[in-house]
This record gives sequence, structure tokens and C-alpha cells, in this order.
Amino acid sequence: MRRTFALFSIVFHAVLITAILVTQLLAVGKLPTPREALAFEAPSIIKTIDIPLPPPERRAPQEPAKALTVSADAAPIVAPIGVAPETGLESRTPHIGDVIGSDAGVDMGIGPTVALPPPPAPTREPPAPVRLHSGMTPPQKIVDMAPTYPALAQNARVEGVVILETVIDAQGRVESARVLRSVPLLDQAALDAVRQWRFTPARLNGEAVPVVMTVTVNFTLRDR
Repeated sequence: MRRTFALFSIVFHAVLITAILVTQLLAVGKLPTPREALAFEAPSIIKTIDIPLPPPERRAPQEPAKALTVSADAAPIVAPIGVAPETGLESRTPHIGDVIGSDAGVDMGIGPTVALPPPPAPTREPPAPVRLHSGMTPPQKIVDMAPTYPALAQNARVEGVVILETVIDAQGRVESARVLRSVPLLDQAALDAVRQWRFTPARLNGEAVPVVMTVTVNFTLRDR
């Protein structure tokens, strides 16, 4: 029963599809009429026409340039020639015997000449201090000042060694000092003493130079 129904369905659909295709083929109407082909016309000669240019404009004649009149009070625009250098005495009232103008500095037999002061000598900056090394002549202490033992440190029985870094200038004076190793109750006394020390100048290649040198100050209590 099922096979009969399936076979009948296949045949029915085949007939239906065939009928639709035949209907479509027979339903074609009259074909459209094609358009006419494009026709190209024969080339024609194009005539060129010369367009005349407009006449040139007439310009009004230019007037001759008028000479510029310069006021006598106007500032000059050209540097003058032969200007003498300023001497700093322009505001000074001239006296008999002074030589003024381009003849300044020339003895004309009528009085002393006005001479310009010499320029100041260039100032030489002092050399920077160098750290003491083996190639130098080290400074030697020539003025010693013993430190004052602070009373507070004595009562507290504080002893020790304060190490300072000093800058000694080219004249052998202690320019500055700072503490490297501190004993709090003794630092200030060590600084006050070292600043009063004097040395021979340190020398590098025979020339006195400022140096950075380390010094020590020893504090020891005496037995009573």
C-alpha cells in the first residue's frame, strides 16, 4: 500500500513539473523589435573666427617726481665720517688749555692733553682647591692653636678624636672646615681651634695652590 502511494506521488509530481515547463515555453509572446543601429554623420569643417583684442588703455602721463625736502631738524640716516671716540668729558665745561675734538691727545703747545684712563686689568679667578696627593709638596703647620676643652665634656669625661676636612688656600690659611668624624661634645671646639691654624702653602710644580687636607684633633683628659 505504501509503495503504491509513493509511486503514484512520484508520477503525479513528474507530470505536474512537465506541465509547468511546457506552459512556460508556450507562453512566450512576440519578440521585441531591435533598435536601429547608430548612424555616424560625416565630419564637418569647423571654421575659426579671430576675435579682435580690445584697444590698450591709455594711462595718464606720470608727473615727474618731486624732490623731497628734508627738514633741518630731522635725524640723520647716514653715519657721519670721522667721529672721534667719546672721552667721558663731553658734559664738562672746556677750559683754556684743554684739547677737544680730533686733536685730543696731541700736544699742540697750548696746555695739557686729555688722556683716556687705561682699561682695567683682567681679573684672574683663583684656582679651585685640589686634594692633596703624592705629587705635591704638602703644607706644614707653622701656627698651632690647642683646642679649649668644653666644660660639659670634661664633666661627662668625654674623650675622642675629631677628624676634619679643611680647605687651605694658597697663602696657607684655613679657608673652611667640616666634620668628617664627630664627637658631638667636642666638634665645635675642634672647629674653632683648626680655623686659627696656619700652614706653609702647598705647592704643585713649584706654584702655591689651595688644597683639601684632612686633619685630626685629639681630646684627652688629664688625670687629676
